Amino acid sequence: MSSGKYIDKLKGSRVLIFGATSGIGFGILEASVEYGATVIISGSNEAKLSRAIEKLKASHPKLSSDNIKGQVCDLSHTDTLEANLTSLLAFATNNGVDKLNHIAFTAGDALPLKPLAEITPEIIQQAGVVRFITPLMLAKLVPTYMVQSPDSSITITSGVIGAKPLPGWTITAAYSSAQEGLARGLAVDLAPVRVNCVSPGSVKTELLAGAADEVLEYMRLATLTQRLGRPEDLAEVYLYAMKDGFVTGSTLHSNGGRLLV
Repeated sequence: MSSGKYIDKLKGSRVLIFGATSGIGFGILEASVEYGATVIISGSNEAKLSRAIEKLKASHPKLSSDNIKGQVCDLSHTDTLEANLTSLLAFATNNGVDKLNHIAFTAGDALPLKPLAEITPEIIQQAGVVRFITPLMLAKLVPTYMVQSPDSSITITSGVIGAKPLPGWTITAAYSSAQEGLARGLAVDLAPVRVNCVSPGSVKTELLAGAADEVLEYMRLATLTQRLGRPEDLAEVYLYAMKDGFVTGSTLHSNGGRLLV
């Protein structure tokens, strides 16, 4: 890759990606490596983590093992969450010696798609553990492990469903909106480190692999682009959030014009 003021913005930086084993997270991984970053990835499954690293190395045969490593981190249980995050941050920074420049958070679990009549307090609480509680607890811990500079960033993930809900998606819509508020609050609390939120529309990832054809067609037609998003499309948004040292407290949208349809 050529050198230059803009191309080299991420060169030599240290990036931690949650949910990087597939989909948008893997796209961010590929893009970060191509721009010269050292990347640490996290996922909930050891086999998927290994496959993601092998897949990356297969497509980037010159990539040094020093520039990519991963660790499993279970984010689904609140009683072990803080300890697991602390262990991951220590691993990602060599016990705080090599501090992080950027964090991208795309982790998620099964969507709680329940009719309103069937929801319970337990379902509501569990739905927020990975998507809301985890990035908030991460923010509590991260100052010790991150370069304190406006050149550093944390980017979390919401979704277009927060602005345009579908029937049965109330819980997911609520947490999506909460994540955008979380980014604004953390931008204030963690300054000068920048905090932003990306709001994706329907993106063709492994999450949609089991969706019926008519559902995928509905999603496609509910855009102005007349196609689903691709992980490589969304990866550009996260990289922008890393590179623009003047953007913070913002929600960045990539949804194919979904809000206009």
